[in-house]
Amino acid sequence: MFTSVDDVSARLAETGYLASPAVATTVFLADRLGKPLLVEGPAGVGKTELAKAVANVAGARLVRLQCYEGVDESRALYEWNHAKQLLRISAGRDESWDETRTDIFSEEFLLPRPLLTAIRGDDPKVLLIDETDKADVEVEGLLLEVLSDFQVTVPELGTVTATRRPFVVLTSNATRELSEALRRRCLFLHIGFPDAELERRIVRLKVPGIDTALADSVVRVVGALRAMDLRKVPSVAETIDWARTLLALGAGTLDETVVRDSLGVILKHRDDIQKAAAKLDLDAM
Repeated sequence: MFTSVDDVSARLAETGYLASPAVATTVFLADRLGKPLLVEGPAGVGKTELAKAVANVAGARLVRLQCYEGVDESRALYEWNHAKQLLRISAGRDESWDETRTDIFSEEFLLPRPLLTAIRGDDPKVLLIDETDKADVEVEGLLLEVLSDFQVTVPELGTVTATRRPFVVLTSNATRELSEALRRRCLFLHIGFPDAELERRIVRLKVPGIDTALADSVVRVVGALRAMDLRKVPSVAETIDWARTLLALGAGTLDETVVRDSLGVILKHRDDIQKAAAKLDLDAM
């Protein structure tokens, strides 16, 4: 998909994703080596958006597996359309079981889920396995099988092998440790909060019309909040939301009243808002 690291940076920027050199380099290597990309970091720093941006620039279909506690093989891989199977069995009461079985376990009754969808067909795809750390450990075994050989065995139909491998992105908020076996199969990328200059560029890109001085002030205040001992520090997404809020309010500068009245946009816990209101010193920024 990409010819160089600079090509990655330029093409992602066209979609509105400003990639750091580390991000651009790792995406290029994942594409060139055909390896899954494991992206780890706090919520709201652009892990999921990276997969969406890669799909956009590649003209590929984004196939997303959203992980959560309790997600199982039927939700991740495939399942059978039981209601349709029962209707078929009822309609063929005069048939032998062998005839019926051959029919109901055919492609017509198969419901492919994200993992099977991603490895079937010749069209380009980006497989996003989002918040992998929220899935049960057992699901990692399934991922290992799929990501090792890019093939899936459906007992009733046989083995499905990818004719065109998808670009795979796994994201993790590091709420639990992923297995070493899964990590070995991936290239690793940690995305943290951007430096001030990159975050200013992101704000100006995502919030057209914002004054440069106001964008600088927003980034400085958010940086100060991240340095505090808060339950949840503001993410990049919340920085953008705050900049949009200030623009909607018609605020040309940040003063104590504006900051106090809009802190709920970037801080999500009452004690965090109280702590920030008490400790923020706008005159020192």
